[in-house]
Parts: sequence; C-alpha cells; structure tokens
Amino acid sequence: MNIGIDIDDTISETFETLLPYSQKYTIEDLQKKSIINMKNDLSSHLYIVYMNGWNEDEAVEFWNKYYGEILKKLNIKKFASDVIAKLKQKGHKIYLITARWDMKVDNIREITKEWLKNNKVEYDDIFFNADDKLQLVKNNEIDIFIDDSFDNCKKIADNTNAKVYIMNSRINEALEDNKIQRVYSWPHLYNLIEEEI
Repeated sequence: MNIGIDIDDTISETFETLLPYSQKYTIEDLQKKSIINMKNDLSSHLYIVYMNGWNEDEAVEFWNKYYGEILKKLNIKKFASDVIAKLKQKGHKIYLITARWDMKVDNIREITKEWLKNNKVEYDDIFFNADDKLQLVKNNEIDIFIDDSFDNCKKIADNTNAKVYIMNSRINEALEDNKIQRVYSWPHLYNLIEEEI
C-alpha cells in the first residue's frame, strides 16, 4: 500500500516548539502582549499565525526569523520512526507530504532531510511545499493518509478512497468528521492500519 504522511505535528512535535517561539516573537520582537486565541480557526496548518492574531507582515517576519531554527529543534513523536520502519518492512511505500517551504535564509529541504536522517525516519519519497495535498494523494495513488491538519484530512476523505487518519493534537481535538479516524499515538495508528490490511 502507498502511505502518505505529513511531518509537522504528525511525525514531529512541532506545536510544543512553535508555541514558545511564537510567544517570544510576539513579546520581544513585536513588543506586544502575547494573547493566544484557541477560538480562532485552527483547522489550517498555519494555526500559529491565527492563534497569535498576526497580520501578514508579522507572520512573514516570524517565519523568516525563526522557521529554520525551529525545525532543527523539533522532537520526534514517540515511536514514529519505529512504526514507519515496520510499515516499510512490510512492503508499504512511505511518501512524506509536507507543506514546509524553502526560505531565502534557510534551506528547509536540507534541514528537513537532515532531521529525518538523524531521527531514523525512513521514506521512499518526499514532497515539499505541498499546498495541494489532495492532488499529491491522487497522483501517487495514496491508500492511507495521515495528517494533523483537519482541512487536509477532510479534503482527502471527501475526494478520494484513501483511508484518512488525523493525528490528535490540541489544535484539532474539537474537529470531527465521520470519514476521518482519530489516532492518539503511533502505536495506536499502527494497530488500526494492521486491522485495515
């Protein structure tokens, strides 16, 4: 089977690093009070911008200043590399599908590939700057798709025959759809995939 997997907040613990950096930026760089609004629309992968209420210029400045540094410091979710390795050993193809984009100051592709190597995450192919994950899922005949973004999961569940899993997070925990299966850890995900096959 072809398995499509997002990276941020799916394989990596991005929120845990991104949030304190966003508050540091708001307090120190913008010299504003940090007010985190969890009631804004958090269904997008750019949830941190909406949580902090940044305008477009503030968001661009944040990414330019901290994006590469943040990605280097992320922890991997427990058992993610083990489960992905097991899936590959069983003959499944692993496609990493990420919205990560290159910056003028940082080579995000190289930072990401180095991080994956250091964390022993195996894969067959990787797609960057994936604004349209639905099209990539269709083009690569993805059978199973895993992401933390409710928007991405919903589009794929509504428009393909792929089995869709959403990795639980504080950002998406209130969002539900009966076509999307929620998972709480990589061992949980592996168990459900094994039942599907």
